[in-house]
Amino acid sequence: MPDNVKKGVLYLCATPIGNLEDITLRALRILREVDLIAAEDTRHTRKLLSFYDIHTPLTSYHEHNKREKGDKLVGELGDGKNIALVSDAGTPGISDPGQDLVTLAVKEGFQVVPIPGPAAVVTAVIISGLPTERFAFEGFLPRTKKARDKIFSRLVTEERTAVFYESPNRVLKTLQELLELAGDREAAAARELTKAHEEVVRGKLSSIIEHFRNKPPKGEFTIVLEGKQAEKTYLAVKSPEDMFSMVKDLIMQDWDKKDAIKEVAAKTGVSKREVYDIVVRAEGKKL
Repeated sequence: MPDNVKKGVLYLCATPIGNLEDITLRALRILREVDLIAAEDTRHTRKLLSFYDIHTPLTSYHEHNKREKGDKLVGELGDGKNIALVSDAGTPGISDPGQDLVTLAVKEGFQVVPIPGPAAVVTAVIISGLPTERFAFEGFLPRTKKARDKIFSRLVTEERTAVFYESPNRVLKTLQELLELAGDREAAAARELTKAHEEVVRGKLSSIIEHFRNKPPKGEFTIVLEGKQAEKTYLAVKSPEDMFSMVKDLIMQDWDKKDAIKEVAAKTGVSKREVYDIVVRAEGKKL
């Protein structure tokens, strides 16, 4: 550890989002070894600690006491104590008051160590069936119309997959608003992830809305929304001779002929059937 970093360490300890088995061996060791665990809800965290026979002292740190309690916890770090910060579920610091404690600890020169593990946002994205290469996370949607409209105006034009959390009481209203503003896009609504009643509903927004109208939504939701499809641009190549030449060039690069035809069709906006016919006529034979 560098000389200018103080001794107390703040560990950001990811805990299960549902299934109590979804915790790392390192996280269990840290929870046993630290001097104090700062928990969003001590009653909730105590169930996890009891399950794994962990007896480390607990203290509360949540949205309503984060200012005064944050200063106190930093004071404990200053006394050389190691503290594990946990949220009710998942990775602390994501859509919870943990980010404020991290900012304060970093500002005061304490070491902050991540103990990675589950996060509902990532869990929902990877099982959504939607693109995962790039996604935008909005956290919990605000309740006021003005604030929600501001976020929705961004989501309508967002080309990345969008992810956000929503309560069961508001999820149908939210899905309906998205349908009206963004159109009938592909989406996934995931609830009770990793729990006994886990459910993931995939499809068009309209079909997801219909599903939960017939089956009242329960549990906390993570919504994954398809991004706005970018306008396609095509190569200005339309003559049969040019398209046949493009197919031949790809075949010379060891492309399979059918794959080459598909690629040329995608680049030119011409149907695969039409490109196929061009190649057949040029070669004078069937593929």
